[in-house]
Amino acid sequence: MKPSTNGDRRRWRRIALLLLALLLAAAAILTFAAVRPPAADAPAIARAAARAAPSRIDQAQLDRRIGLLMKDPDMVGFAIGVVEQERVRFIRGYGERMAGSGAPVTPDTVFRWGSVSKGVATALVAKLAAEGRLSLDAPIADLATTLRLPGGPRGVTVAHVLSHRTGLVRNAWDDRLEAGEDPRSLRAAMGGLPLLCPPATCYAYQNIAFDAAAEIVARATGGPYAAAARDRLFAPLGMTGASVGRAGLQTARRWARPHRLARRPTIVNDAYYRVPAAGGVNGSIQDLVTWMRAQMGAAPSVLPPSVLATVHGPRVATPPTGRRSAADRALGDAAYGLGWRSFTYAGRRLVGHRGSVDGYGSLLLFDPAERSGVAMLWNSNRHRAARLQLEVFDMLYGLPFTDWLEGDRPSTTAPPPPPEPARIRSDMSVPG
Repeated sequence: MKPSTNGDRRRWRRIALLLLALLLAAAAILTFAAVRPPAADAPAIARAAARAAPSRIDQAQLDRRIGLLMKDPDMVGFAIGVVEQERVRFIRGYGERMAGSGAPVTPDTVFRWGSVSKGVATALVAKLAAEGRLSLDAPIADLATTLRLPGGPRGVTVAHVLSHRTGLVRNAWDDRLEAGEDPRSLRAAMGGLPLLCPPATCYAYQNIAFDAAAEIVARATGGPYAAAARDRLFAPLGMTGASVGRAGLQTARRWARPHRLARRPTIVNDAYYRVPAAGGVNGSIQDLVTWMRAQMGAAPSVLPPSVLATVHGPRVATPPTGRRSAADRALGDAAYGLGWRSFTYAGRRLVGHRGSVDGYGSLLLFDPAERSGVAMLWNSNRHRAARLQLEVFDMLYGLPFTDWLEGDRPSTTAPPPPPEPARIRSDMSVPG
C-alpha cells in the first residue's frame, strides 16, 4: 500500500471531526428527551399521576367491618363496590347466594335492585325529554297513561309524578299490589282516593303511580319498557348482568335467592316486577357500580350532564319520619329529585337511593363533585348493612372513625354484640 498524501490525511481528519460532532448532537438530543418529555404527553402523565394517587379507602378495615356485619344472624349474602374519584377501588362479594348452599356471592352475582330501579326509569324519561320526544312539564293527563288522580288535576305534570308529588297518600295501594291486583287497574282507580294534600304541593312516596313512567317510555319508544332500558342504557353502558323482570333474575348464571329474617329462604315475589319502573331491575354489584359511575358523569354519550342535572336536582323536601338509625340521622337536608334522593353530609352534597323488596336490599350513595361513592346489594330483609355507607364516606373524606354499623351510639372502640333484629315492613317504602 502506498503512503497517504497530506491531502488524504486532511480529508480523513475532517470526516472524523464531522462524525464526532454528529455523535455529540445525538447524545444531547437523547438526554433532553429523557429529562423533558414532549409537551403532548403532559395530559397522559397527569392522568397517570392521578391514577397513582393513594386511596383513602382502608380495604383491610372495610373488610373487617363487613365481616362483622356478616355475623348478623339475618345476613346471608352481600356485595359491595366502592368508587373513589371515578376509580373502582373495592368490589367484593361475601356470604352465600342461598343459606346453607356454600355457593359464594361474587361480583357478578345478580340481585334485585328494588326502588333503585326508579333512577333507571327517570333516566329514560329525561333522555326522551332531552330528545324532544316528550316534556317533563306536560300534564300527566295528556300522556295517555292509565294513571287517574283525584279530581283529574291538570296541574300534575310528569315531573310531579316522578318526584312523588301526586297528592296521594304515601305508598297508595301497595298492599293491593302485593295481594296480586293488576297495577294498571289500580292506577285507573286512584282518581277515587282522597287527597293527602293539593297535588304538586307535598311529597308522599309512591310505587304504583310512579310506574306510569313505564307507560310513558313504552309509548314514546314504541316498544316494551324492558327493551328500552336494555337498548338505551344497559347495553351502551356495558351492564351485562342487568335486566328488567323476573326472568332476567332467574335465568342469570349466578343469582342470589331471597331470604327473610333468620336466614329463612322465600320465593321470588312478582308484585314489584309488575311495576317495572318502580322496582323491576336486576343486576350484579358490577352492574350497579357501572350505573353509579355513569351517574357521576363517566358516560356522557349515554347520560349527558344535562340529563344528570335534571334527575339529580332536589325538587321537594322530604322531612324525616319514623324510627331512624344514627347513620340516617346524620344525613341532612333530605330532598327528592326525579327518582333520586339528595342529602348533605360533612358539608358535602350526596345523591343516592335505597331499595327493598321481599328478601332483598340495595343501596347506592355518591358524591357527584368528588365522583366517589358506595353501592351495596344483599339478599335478606335485614337493612343494617345500609349503615356502612357512612363508614365508607368517613374514609373518603378523611374523617375519624365512627361506628355507624352499631347504630345509635357512635364510638371509636370495638362495637358490642349486634342488637336484636328490628322488625321492619319488607316493602319498598324503606327510606333512602
